[in-house]
Amino acid sequence: MRSTRLTALRESGRRIGTVTLGAAAVLGLLTAPAQASSWSSYLSGVGPGYESRRWYDTGGATTIKFTGCSGGSGAEVRLRKDTFGPDPAYATALFTNCFASSTSTSTGNWSDHGSGDYYFAVNEAAVNLKLWVKSLTVSY
Repeated sequence: MRSTRLTALRESGRRIGTVTLGAAAVLGLLTAPAQASSWSSYLSGVGPGYESRRWYDTGGATTIKFTGCSGGSGAEVRLRKDTFGPDPAYATALFTNCFASSTSTSTGNWSDHGSGDYYFAVNEAAVNLKLWVKSLTVSY
């Protein structure tokens, strides 16, 4: 009798474990993915047409944040895709709020443009403008 009870308890424990693992797997599949990746840096006296470092994006939205800007009253930030031909240029975001104080932030958001190598360019059309950014973050 004791052996039968022990066997029944073991079988019940296996079922519970299987159901729990299955539920965890389903929840993992249904959970929204976190932001894939990001990097941070700063800019120091960059001139017109400055190009950031390249990063590889597997697809998804891109967000660029500048905090604590100086050297003018606004910065044009354009997301670009690094290709073998002319690099496609996406919408330009005008960053002005980050010039208000050393802790003020400006943010630009771009929709998914597929996987590939990306970079941003600053003030492509400006003349003799130098830009400093205390902190920048690119999330993709």
